Amino acid sequence: MPHRPPAAPTGSAPSHALRFPQFERLILAHPEETIFQCARRSGLRIIGACGGRGACGTCTVRIAEGQVEHVNGRTLRGRAANQRALWVRSCQILPRADCTLEVEPRSLAPIVRAEVDAGMRDETLPLDPMVTSFDIAVAPPTLSDPRSDADRVIRVSPVALTAIDLAAARDLSGLLRAAGWSVRVHVRDGEAIGFAPTGRPTLGLAVDLGTTNVAGFLIDLSSGVRVASLGIENPQTAWGADVISRINHAIRDAAAAEELRAAAVGAINALAHDLCHAMEVRESDIVDLTVCGNTAMHHLLLGLPVRQLGRAPFVAALREAADVKARDLGIAIAPGAYLHAAPNVGGFVGGDHVAALLATEPLWETAAAALVMDIGTNTEISLIHGGAIVTVSCPSGPALEGGHISCGMRAAGGAIERVTIAQDGIDVRVIGDTKAVGVCGSGVLDTVAALRSASLLDDGGRLVADHPSICEIDGKRAVVLAPEVHFTQADIRAVQLAKSAIRTGIELLLRIANLEESAIERVAIAGAFGSYIDVQSAIAVGLLPVLPADRFSQVGNAAGLGVRQMLTSRKARARARELAGRCRYVELSTRADFQKTFMHNIGFRKRIEPRRAS
Repeated sequence: MPHRPPAAPTGSAPSHALRFPQFERLILAHPEETIFQCARRSGLRIIGACGGRGACGTCTVRIAEGQVEHVNGRTLRGRAANQRALWVRSCQILPRADCTLEVEPRSLAPIVRAEVDAGMRDETLPLDPMVTSFDIAVAPPTLSDPRSDADRVIRVSPVALTAIDLAAARDLSGLLRAAGWSVRVHVRDGEAIGFAPTGRPTLGLAVDLGTTNVAGFLIDLSSGVRVASLGIENPQTAWGADVISRINHAIRDAAAAEELRAAAVGAINALAHDLCHAMEVRESDIVDLTVCGNTAMHHLLLGLPVRQLGRAPFVAALREAADVKARDLGIAIAPGAYLHAAPNVGGFVGGDHVAALLATEPLWETAAAALVMDIGTNTEISLIHGGAIVTVSCPSGPALEGGHISCGMRAAGGAIERVTIAQDGIDVRVIGDTKAVGVCGSGVLDTVAALRSASLLDDGGRLVADHPSICEIDGKRAVVLAPEVHFTQADIRAVQLAKSAIRTGIELLLRIANLEESAIERVAIAGAFGSYIDVQSAIAVGLLPVLPADRFSQVGNAAGLGVRQMLTSRKARARARELAGRCRYVELSTRADFQKTFMHNIGFRKRIEPRRAS
């Protein structure tokens, strides 16, 4: 049963209890706090793509009971007799009494695509880890041999120990005496970073800290075998679906930045806990951790300043790979374990793209010209040609992952993922074969491609009102995809902006290299969105170049594979540093031809059928 939250402090302004029956939660709203802010603070998920600025309309809740006030001062009441309950934007509403609230189904849908399965589920990775482990036995102390416990370990260690981590040393004496003077030692570059009972596993955790999802991979460092994987939503989405929203929140003050850092740390700790619990091991058995993410995710996790990253010329505080004690960030694994943060490239191109380049190298290393694309809220693209790697960042926004779309949602149960338009209606495919409650990224792209194919979108992207599924909502044209799911003219515009940003990035890269599209021999499409899109739909709307189908490879979470390789192999870490150093980052907005190319790609060109495989 939900428990009553504690009363507000004596003498404070009135506070009100918010009841969410769907979550079986009762939370206390602080004075002058919006419903959205209260839910975010309490860890209760309500979609808010814009981070609570009132710009997107995705955070709507139904006021079943109670009284609220709009931030503009207008008083609203919940359901009265014989009246429908009131839907409102939770980020624009202040509670003025105890309320009962209903959250839209999109916020409740469980995630079903964890983005963890690039590579084989039972993969065995090349093994040359930073941390090695061994069991030793030491002689117990005597009056004639009172050497310290640490000295006893150092004396019999099969490798030279030059240091013992202080936190690890705190565990040593108790372990030795409890286990009959035998102990397992975890060593990294001559430093004993942890001690454990003999026979305990030696595990590593690789994390792809994505803007939308966070994927974790538990690896046995004695064999290179992936033993468990898990994906969760990045809790930072409560502060906005895109990195700019989060940066703008972080630069408000130190407390705001710490909120975002704590959310990232919480996600990693949650992955470590859940993966270890599933395998019946301990978090302390994790002796090494690698993390990749875009530059903003990297900076927010490490507590680096992001103000300069959110303003041109988008300068990172740190580009090189970083190795820090995990405990210094609040990550609960082996006491002396390190976190290795993959190197960044420049601008918003971070270690996740470097990891994707590392993982896809077998695909592009022999091609005369190749593209590696990690499509997401921020899309990174590299053109590899003539031994050089030129990299750009495209501000594609969250539309292609369901963000900033009127009925958009993550790829979860109830999300429309495929759309087909016939003369008399629209056919959709829904994840989980259940009732449609929203549309995810692949469905967003499919909808636009299907509308264009059926000639229901003109060259400028305007809906043509000559189909039974096209109607008007709030005076604007929209397409009804399902009884409670629609796709508006504004949604089409958001997709146009996203696809134009990506296509412009591709064209300018080709222009820099003086290449035609036909010269591209291989296109590796990575990322959550890239895993599930219909490539032909992407070509049809102009997002991808018109090339034979066999030149495209949808490689899934390549960043996840790359960060796993960095976990198990020193050579892979070194190679990642080399690749990051080879990348020449180009800031597209500084190019004189950027704006013209972008505007050219906004519209829909004459439909061209993709060429068959050559």
